[in-house]
Amino acid sequence: MNANEQLRSLIKSHRSIRRFQSKVVPQSIIDDLVECARWAPSSHNVQSYSIICIRNQQTKEKLDKLCGNQSYISQCPVFFVFVMDFYRHAVISSAYQTSFEIEETENLLIGSVDTALVAENFLLSARSHGLGGVMIGGIRNEAEEVAKLLKLPKWTLPIMGMCVGYPDQHPWQKPRITKSSIYHEEYYQTDNLNVDLAKYEHITEDYYTNRTNGKKTDGWGKQMSVYFSKVRRAKLTKFIKDQGFSLK
Repeated sequence: MNANEQLRSLIKSHRSIRRFQSKVVPQSIIDDLVECARWAPSSHNVQSYSIICIRNQQTKEKLDKLCGNQSYISQCPVFFVFVMDFYRHAVISSAYQTSFEIEETENLLIGSVDTALVAENFLLSARSHGLGGVMIGGIRNEAEEVAKLLKLPKWTLPIMGMCVGYPDQHPWQKPRITKSSIYHEEYYQTDNLNVDLAKYEHITEDYYTNRTNGKKTDGWGKQMSVYFSKVRRAKLTKFIKDQGFSLK
């Protein structure tokens, strides 16, 4: 298998790993993951992110609870928090005595995309070292408390966490939505969407039924309908505004 095939295989073999060996992740590997993350694309080269590495067990246990009692956070060898970060830009603007027009919604989008791209580079690089991981959106459940715990300054937001370590499991790979549902040529096409979604519903119903021995049978569509029927992270908007993003 050549390098291109290896890369494509790595990308397409993604699985979320939530159980890890007790083996320590060497600092040399973490340094390489950060270096690879640094070269992710960035709009206008803004580079509006920071990465916080957490090994302290007490801190991981607190984050475990703040993220909705996700025990793999406290059990993983090392946990990372990917932070949307415009604090550096505020410092620069002050140094050059220019106005700091950070409140626009566009900047929130730029920072979120920057941070997500960095996190994906980081995870792919981790997997190339034989590590596994899982991204944790629950880091936003209690974003204000996370910010206090990690001493985040104004103009920063925790976007996602990531458990990293040597895998101690090989979970089933969840089937992805059909290509015809997400790929469009020339314009957004909806003619076959209902048919495509029905196919995917059957695929995912079979997947969950087999994976759980019948304990869970709902397909992707049913799960999404339940997911989006509930209000989530209602406090997040206020925290975002308190951090300096008024969403103009």
